[in-house]
Amino acid sequence: MNKQSELTEEPIVLDAVLQEVRDRREEYERLTYVHPDMIAKMQSVGVYRALVPKSMGGDELSPGEFCQLVERFAEADGSTGWVASFGIAPTYLSALPKKTFEKLYGANRDTVFAGSIFPPQPAQRVSSGVKVKGQWPYCSGCMGASYIGVGIKIDEGNNDAPGLPRMAVLPREQVSIKHTWDTVGLTATGSHDVAVDDVVVSEDWTFIRGASSLHDEAIYRYPTMAFAAQVLAVVGLGVAREALNWLHAEAMNRPSITGAPSIGARPYVHEGLARAEAKLRSARSFFYDTIDEAWTLVVRGDAVPDELKVRLRLACTQAAHEGAEVARQAYYMAGASALRRGHTLSRTLVDASAVAQHAFFGMGTWSSAGAGFLGQNTPPGYP
Repeated sequence: MNKQSELTEEPIVLDAVLQEVRDRREEYERLTYVHPDMIAKMQSVGVYRALVPKSMGGDELSPGEFCQLVERFAEADGSTGWVASFGIAPTYLSALPKKTFEKLYGANRDTVFAGSIFPPQPAQRVSSGVKVKGQWPYCSGCMGASYIGVGIKIDEGNNDAPGLPRMAVLPREQVSIKHTWDTVGLTATGSHDVAVDDVVVSEDWTFIRGASSLHDEAIYRYPTMAFAAQVLAVVGLGVAREALNWLHAEAMNRPSITGAPSIGARPYVHEGLARAEAKLRSARSFFYDTIDEAWTLVVRGDAVPDELKVRLRLACTQAAHEGAEVARQAYYMAGASALRRGHTLSRTLVDASAVAQHAFFGMGTWSSAGAGFLGQNTPPGYP
């Protein structure tokens, strides 16, 4: 009996999986990726079928529900939360032809997908499809994926969606993984380079990243690019919450080596913790309230207006940056003890900072939001 069938016959409780994630964080950091046996457990608790249509046996969660699931994994470990976020894949893979999508998820509702789209590599049309060749960085979660997508550009250009790249989807065995991921933040995401060497991909296994879905379910009518940013931004919120949880649990119990009061007895820590709680909770409320506002419109069958799409993206940028700032504040409040390798707050500091470094939340996204509010031009894919 294989591992997956064992997991199917004996359902795993989410809390137990999250505790195991906490217990194995150091192991994953040494590996630089989340072990495949944990990916199987994440499949069992529904991470990868969360956004698959109910008609295919999926759970079809709302955007807010899925973000909360990712947030819980991120609170246990930022890297595992980041890998869990790619359970979003069905929403953008739904731009594939319907028959291709059904091959991906109809046979296995828990299919694990990973992708790296930038920089798109030149691809050549041939009689049987598109010949793909190149190497792509930052393919998070590729070590546990059964399908991998890579960004391509075809000679005649992309006239149907200017500015948006095309992605080719390949079985994992047709892709080579180069172990290049060596970082101080989000160390275990396995965001290695992937390479493809002259593999011909059928045209119906390619799609425009960011194009409209070919499916009618509400989750596939929700703004795609905003959702892609949300599932990553929420990792920063989860990591920041872990940092504050450490302060709540440990501050009074950690005596100073100098004989000074424990950090939990210091007035500046009282003030700092209060400010950090307010900062994180405010960012989180803006984040989820904006998601719920957009989701209400989508479920009702209404279009999400551009102004709201801009707010969806702005809430992501704020969540990522406030999460990083809260983790930084917690680190400083802990004092010299947080310098230790493996300390919870040294890890949350770099993990939350790494989230804020993502292109979705770069400093330019603040100005893009402002431009969007004023009806000015914004970059392709924004909002």
